[in-house]
Amino acid sequence: MEFNIFPLCRLILVVIFIFHGSSYSEAGNYRFMNDATLAPKLSHFDYIVIGGGTAGCALAATLSQNASVLVLERGGSSYDNPTATDIGNFANTLLNTTWSQLFISEDGVFNARARVLGGGTVLNAGFYSRAEDDYVAEAGWERDEVEVAYEWVEKKVAFEPQVKGWQTAFRDGLLEAGVIPYNGFTYEHIEGTKIGGTIFDGDGRRHTAANLLEYANPNTIVVYLHASVHKILFTTKGNPKPKAYGVIFQDANGVFHTAELAAQNAMNEVILSAGAIASPQLLMLSGVGPAAHLAAHGVNPVILDHPMVGQGMGDNPMNPVLIPSPEPVEVSLVQAVGITKFASYIEGGSGLSLSISLTRAFFDGVSNLLNKEKLPNQSISNILKSLDVRLNVTTRAGVIIQKVAGPLSRGHLELRNKNPDANPLVTFNYYQEPEDLDNCVKGLSAIIKVIDSKGYSKYKYPGVKGRGLLNLILALPINLRPRHITSTFDLKQYCIDTTMTIYHYHGGCQVGKVVDNDYKVLGIDALRVIDASTFLKSPGTNPQGTVMMLGRYMGQKIIQERVSFEGNNDDDSIKRMFLWKLQRRFRVGQEKKLFKANATLKRMCAQFISPKREEITIQNTNGEGEDLLTSHMKLDATKYELLNPSDEKFLRDTMLSFILAGRDTTASALTWFFWILSENPQVVTKILQDINTILPRTSDQKRPCYDDDSMQYCLNKLVYLHGALYMKQ
Repeated sequence: MEFNIFPLCRLILVVIFIFHGSSYSEAGNYRFMNDATLAPKLSHFDYIVIGGGTAGCALAATLSQNASVLVLERGGSSYDNPTATDIGNFANTLLNTTWSQLFISEDGVFNARARVLGGGTVLNAGFYSRAEDDYVAEAGWERDEVEVAYEWVEKKVAFEPQVKGWQTAFRDGLLEAGVIPYNGFTYEHIEGTKIGGTIFDGDGRRHTAANLLEYANPNTIVVYLHASVHKILFTTKGNPKPKAYGVIFQDANGVFHTAELAAQNAMNEVILSAGAIASPQLLMLSGVGPAAHLAAHGVNPVILDHPMVGQGMGDNPMNPVLIPSPEPVEVSLVQAVGITKFASYIEGGSGLSLSISLTRAFFDGVSNLLNKEKLPNQSISNILKSLDVRLNVTTRAGVIIQKVAGPLSRGHLELRNKNPDANPLVTFNYYQEPEDLDNCVKGLSAIIKVIDSKGYSKYKYPGVKGRGLLNLILALPINLRPRHITSTFDLKQYCIDTTMTIYHYHGGCQVGKVVDNDYKVLGIDALRVIDASTFLKSPGTNPQGTVMMLGRYMGQKIIQERVSFEGNNDDDSIKRMFLWKLQRRFRVGQEKKLFKANATLKRMCAQFISPKREEITIQNTNGEGEDLLTSHMKLDATKYELLNPSDEKFLRDTMLSFILAGRDTTASALTWFFWILSENPQVVTKILQDINTILPRTSDQKRPCYDDDSMQYCLNKLVYLHGALYMKQ
């Protein structure tokens, strides 16, 4: 048998990296990160990830454990100016066009696309939430593996926020307004009021998806910044379907480079993680999309007529209410959240600091866009004249918003031209569906109740009512939609006129329409899309945690597929040993079953341990009549150096030991008992007669044994059964 030394050496290296820990770099000190101008003209990798954003960083870090990975990010790095992303600079970061690209949807709503390593996690309000259980089930994800993937993300980027004055008042107002129960601090998406997670640490420093690259293997990953991908390359040679084999990208100097998949492994892939705008746009520019639309824009060749690319675009509409405060307010972003019974989420923040120079730059960008698209911009010009660029303003106010869940309303994305850096035409059709509009009205009504509540009263001026504050937003240039006089008294019209984005847009490459359940593009080989463009609706209160989780979750799945493929194609015993270790690390095959069994055991034991702890806390027993679990929990650990009763693992192991011991003892006893019966058939006949006479077959109350108390009495009357058991002893 021929011995292939190269794959074996690579496997050895992978195993060494796995067993020496999974964190390789400190945040930002990535020696594998370079400007695209330093890229070679031609390079080869096992995986090419287009987009170093919310999903792409998690995905690439995971894949690098078992393969060579290239990440192509069109923007720069926030590590070049780390304080710019601190919580106090949130509004300025969002307006900074260095890291974001402004676009205006065809609905007349301002929006932005991230162009920075870490994607939207560098720009957003930082709220961290998991998806609801129903969402995970509908997506077809494996719950236990989703849980582990979330935890992997949370170790690097998620924190419990420090809740202060304004957020406390907002929380109390939500509860008073009937958004109940109060669920405390949790990452879970649960109906009621809660304190959610944040990606800002205790010092106000933002942690982003780029921090997940700390998990990456620096020897097998390369990240190029300012690398604008122009096209995915396809071949049909020797393939019944088109197959992706590389990409063409352009650096900041205008030089084009080619990256191709390494030829030696059939599992190598190009993966689109460019976000809900760029992923469908790049598919179209590469010749995958509605054929007539592509031909009309001169895209040639058309690789595959895929009419659903760009369809199903959704964006959760947001409607804000500004509440000026007589009291100073802390700088806070989203912490307390109301998850209502209807499909609207209530969130809030306070004390935002705003640089007028950056605000002017933002509206300059709006004005330029309007000029390019030949739309009126007089109102924007008037704003620019009034801004003094020397000023910085900190708002002494709170902002409460409602976000419509889902949403049901859907739009589409089309090419504007063949320039990948230009914004495509995007229509979201906000509030097209009446149910979305009804939920907005319910959300605004809940906000009014919060503002008028006793719990929130400290942070609004006396005599001010929530309904009257809605008019403040109508006077601000928050979008390009027309204003109607009826907005002042008609909440439905107010919703339509004051529509804003909360930057949770998704769709365009949806599961079941553009990609399959493994996120592989339908009709194309070696090409996947893994980002929010695949979502049918937005998960949880905020999608960023789930998008990062998806990158990790799918990265693990892809590695499992790769390991299984390599294991099935090589019988060498040494290599199989290393493959087994990889299977154990990435939970595939038998190791996956063991992982699931362990997760089930944890859940089962937790159902007994948690209530027992509460019982012990409430009751102070003296040891008489205690069960085994209680006695082990109350064990004096000072007498036993290696035991720790407060450790759930210790208690789980103890419970498992008793279960196994009981199983073996019971099995032995029953084996002996049934052997005795087999040797005495006349005894079996007598036992059956007793059972048929004394024990009921149904819950017929006319018979003597129909409940738990009388059943014990009846069992005691089975004299032949008791005699047989006595004989066994």
